[in-house]
Amino acid sequence: MNIKAKNWVIPLVVAAIFGTQSAGVLAGERESLEEVRATTMSLIELLVQEGVLSKDKADALLKQAQQAKQKAREEAEALAAQEPAASEKPAEGQPKSIRVQYVPEHVKNEMRAEIEQEVMKKLNYKAGERLGIPEWIDRVEWTGALRLRYQEDMFNEFNTPPVFLRSSEVQNMSSVNNTTEDRDRQRVRALFGANLKINDWLNVGIRFTTGLLQTPVTPNQTEGFSQGKFVFGLDRAFLEAKPYDWLTLTGGRFANPFFTGNQTFNTDLLWDPDLAFDGFVAKANPAINNHWRLFSSVGAFPIEEIEASDTNKARDKWLYAAQGGVEWTASNDSKVKLGVAYYDFKNVEGERNPLNDSVKYAGTAPLWRQKGNNTFSIDGLNNNLCGDTGPCGLASKFQLFNVTGEIDLATFDPVHVILHGAYVQNIGFDQQEILRRTGNLYKKENEGYELSLLVGNPLIKKLHDWQVFGGYRRLERDAMIDGFTDSNFRLGGTDAKGFFVGGQYGVGKNAWLSSRYISADEISGLPFSVDTFFLDFNGRF
Repeated sequence: MNIKAKNWVIPLVVAAIFGTQSAGVLAGERESLEEVRATTMSLIELLVQEGVLSKDKADALLKQAQQAKQKAREEAEALAAQEPAASEKPAEGQPKSIRVQYVPEHVKNEMRAEIEQEVMKKLNYKAGERLGIPEWIDRVEWTGALRLRYQEDMFNEFNTPPVFLRSSEVQNMSSVNNTTEDRDRQRVRALFGANLKINDWLNVGIRFTTGLLQTPVTPNQTEGFSQGKFVFGLDRAFLEAKPYDWLTLTGGRFANPFFTGNQTFNTDLLWDPDLAFDGFVAKANPAINNHWRLFSSVGAFPIEEIEASDTNKARDKWLYAAQGGVEWTASNDSKVKLGVAYYDFKNVEGERNPLNDSVKYAGTAPLWRQKGNNTFSIDGLNNNLCGDTGPCGLASKFQLFNVTGEIDLATFDPVHVILHGAYVQNIGFDQQEILRRTGNLYKKENEGYELSLLVGNPLIKKLHDWQVFGGYRRLERDAMIDGFTDSNFRLGGTDAKGFFVGGQYGVGKNAWLSSRYISADEISGLPFSVDTFFLDFNGRF
């Protein structure tokens, strides 16, 4: 039980105690006063149990009441001694009456106020504050989620062995260890965070999550108690300022600030749904009228800081991005939303080291990759295969043009029909520029798209909420940096095409089951096909 002591708690307790200590009452009223006294004692005991009153303060309050009661009894006995002895004794058989001195109502009120002030002074209570509970607790919103997952990865028997994938300079799948043996895993994902309102225009957000520290994408942790404790790391830490209703400024580490579609079934062509963005972003969302609204996001995000020197000529890697769009809402809450984005990745492409120097551009190799992008060996000393004895660099530059659209039909609300589509093209891909820089000529594979459909409740919030969905995705080799894409589709990366189907069902408030099946193949690389099945039990607060 959570008791919030408002300004009325102290007056109520004091009034009740005062009422039970009145001396000289009629015998017929004693029973009701004893009930009031018992209720008051129970109330004080409950406040102590809940931490609103300390035990010492409660004892002091009761002691003060007992002293007042004793004093009142003594005064009543003194008054009784002054009464006439026999002449006014009641006749035999008649009930004995007790004379009570009349106390005007305004005097009672003054006495209650004095006792209330004295008690509040002893408890260090200030007007307008909650008794015993810090005021800042009201400004904290706790959030969290837990997901238990069964995952089965099913590999095609004709897949290329991993040793050939790792040694291929063209695609260098250095993160692939298994391509033929099916795998079953029990996995868990835990999220816990808080949003703190500092004042009317500034908020703070923090969140911890499970997952391997060396990956920026999936927070899933594979179960197995012989592995020791789960890793729990900070993946949200930001300040969010809202100087106007339509403008939000955010800095630190935060969720993806760009419109990518309905997140309940991961319709994100470019970004892993669990990827956090570092840096700064400004978001504007002005309303034109009751039906039309504009939205935009502009930001700068550091990817990797490089400590440059006389020997290390690599430069810091950044993402500069902007997105703008429009949203139309009908009278029945149906919506149409369209966004156009430009993502400019700076200094992410590799540079080949000069002869007899294996350090100069080693820092241009990506710190984190999945698989799919065209690559080349940065180490020019012996022209080693990348990923063998030398670092591996990305062949293409990445400057992405992206369009995302969504139609949400609420005609049959609460059941919605949501159609989603996205397209991306890496306009930074330049065959001649890549040939000059790497010495290799690569096929132009720089586009991607996705189409998906959802029917049901847009969000699963309560018992019997449901949704089913399906879609098709195609993401060519250099359409996006492979390290930041969805880690579930073909187990992460680019050079992937395939379909997905699934559904979700609410089994209670903020609790639901979900299932998804993904079948994905390579587009042009060495054979590597994966079918993946997920079964999840989710809970959130």
